[in-house]
Amino acid sequence: MRNFLLLHGIYCHFSWLFKNIFSNDIKVVKCLFVSISDTSTITKFQLQSADIVFLLDGSDEMQESERLILDFVREFVNQLEIGPSKVQVALIQYSAEPTADFRLNTYSLKENVMSHLSNVKLKGGFTLNTGVALDYVKNNVLTTSSGSRAQQGVPQILIILRGRKSEDDVLGPVDRLRKAGIALFSVGVNNTDTLEMEQLAHSLRAEYLIKENSSMARDIVFLIDGSDDVRSKFSAIREFVAKMVDSFDLDQGKDKVAVVQYSNNAELSFNLNTYNTRDDALKHVTSLKPKGGRPQYIGAALQFVRDNVFVSTAGGRHHEGAKQILVVLAGGRSRDSPRGPASMLKAAGVVTFAVGSRMSNSAEMQVISSDPNYTYSIPDFVNLPRIQQSLMSHLTQMGVEEETEQGKNLDYFNNLDKHLWLKMF
Repeated sequence: MRNFLLLHGIYCHFSWLFKNIFSNDIKVVKCLFVSISDTSTITKFQLQSADIVFLLDGSDEMQESERLILDFVREFVNQLEIGPSKVQVALIQYSAEPTADFRLNTYSLKENVMSHLSNVKLKGGFTLNTGVALDYVKNNVLTTSSGSRAQQGVPQILIILRGRKSEDDVLGPVDRLRKAGIALFSVGVNNTDTLEMEQLAHSLRAEYLIKENSSMARDIVFLIDGSDDVRSKFSAIREFVAKMVDSFDLDQGKDKVAVVQYSNNAELSFNLNTYNTRDDALKHVTSLKPKGGRPQYIGAALQFVRDNVFVSTAGGRHHEGAKQILVVLAGGRSRDSPRGPASMLKAAGVVTFAVGSRMSNSAEMQVISSDPNYTYSIPDFVNLPRIQQSLMSHLTQMGVEEETEQGKNLDYFNNLDKHLWLKMF
């Protein structure tokens, strides 16, 4: 689980700083910065227009924090209004030398940006030349040919996420960026060099730290339609489940995953205690084939999951305090009623998300899901990528909320100067 509450705090602080740095160009939506134990308010800001470049330390030392870094970027971009006349974003990685994943004018739709971000991997490399990367951004990315709108008065913003101290000079490049009117925000990752963070930031109020934190364990079960009716679309379901599983923390034992297919009966693909590594689980998921059969009995399938999958003998950890989550993908109407089994799952503390295609019954999806916001309707399973980021955000935020409800320490302010936050008010 990632530091999403801190991330929302950073959003809020960014909006506050943007207002002071680019006061004529920023529209700030009213932002309530809540206490650390209250996650009910989601912070958002809107930029009328801005060119934002993310510069990522992609060196070998950052590989263990890859998910933390990329989750940060994805969640940040997900808050923005992307478009040629709105916000444009670019992604650059660096170690010894910088490379561009995409430039400001590469994508004009948020959907395309998010799709690219979902497939990004850190480039690797031993040497870290932050100064070279900063000059590269100024001379090759925040330029008219790469989509910069600086000549039109659009704010130019650089957000750098980095770990260890640079092996080259950063003061000269930072000075050149500032003279060019580019606002620089420094986000340190884990055990970063705090002095260099101060040197990189636009001001003392523009430096942040994100760290891995302990999180609630999750048992996540996918109940997927494997009937004859979805056979031609099953590859889209399989790919969606694989991308979700790829984002889970199976290797450290925080997350466990299971897959069940259903049609006229339910069939276990693998249990919560079958795999202990992400690679092993992904190998099975990518080899899934539809079980076949018809019609669909969703009620019986829900009952099967409750009685056979979320139980301790199959790897369920409810008795250990793990959050138990069910994701249902339905391609058609159910021949039986899902109401009773769905109610029993809710009573057992299982949180259910329901994803239905145009052939499914929307009322059934509402009955199955634990909350109206946990119901998704898509025209076809090939459209599953549209909801992936939203579903991931729900899963993550839900875990954070659960921890605060239990009074656990959310250590989002590790090694971060508290005055940076107090100055927000």
